Amino acid sequence: MTGQRWAGTRERVEALGASDAGREIFGALGHGWVLEQPLDHDALAELEAQLKVRLPEDFRAFLLRVGAGGAGPGYGLFPVRRVRGRWLWEGDGADLADLSRLAEPFPERGADPELLKQLAGRCPQEEDFDDAEAFEHAMEAWEERWSELLWNPDRTAGALVVSHRGCALRDWLVVSGPHRGTMWSDDRADDVDLAPLLDDEGRPMTFRHWYTGWLERSEQEARSAAS
Repeated sequence: MTGQRWAGTRERVEALGASDAGREIFGALGHGWVLEQPLDHDALAELEAQLKVRLPEDFRAFLLRVGAGGAGPGYGLFPVRRVRGRWLWEGDGADLADLSRLAEPFPERGADPELLKQLAGRCPQEEDFDDAEAFEHAMEAWEERWSELLWNPDRTAGALVVSHRGCALRDWLVVSGPHRGTMWSDDRADDVDLAPLLDDEGRPMTFRHWYTGWLERSEQEARSAAS
């Protein structure tokens, strides 16, 4: 049943590519409207055996019915490929995901927002220091603490980076734990913590809603451009 929800999706993406010859829709210059070939069941079984986890159903069905990556939100869906006998996702920031920890539950809580706020308020200011070297040392110590809060690898255990939106902003798919199957935005490059993507009714967005929502918006943009 899950696979049937993706029926016709590949054809819709191909039709969009034909209508957007000038690559005017955001991200099209990156993915070029090209979809990887879908995985077969043996390849998916091998991938999940390597990861030691079953991927969320919507994502599994996409890999089997639509493609193993390519055209999609942002600059496209990171492709998963078998490289030198090992499966991995390729893309700008794909290596942020620790594939050896995908079976671990994604943490229910992010960094303490109050702690982040307090630390941000203590960011060193150059004018408060008598010399440049002292400021640099203080800044290095502050940045190390900031990274410990926002970029600790424990924050993304149990999740995959699936897309890059530009300027080091990315989207993650949670694979394990209570949030399994939901999409999260990663704006940490702008000093904003990971956060769940929500639909119009405020519910956590699944991979299918994330992808089909992008597809519907792109189709609407293409129709508007043609009219």
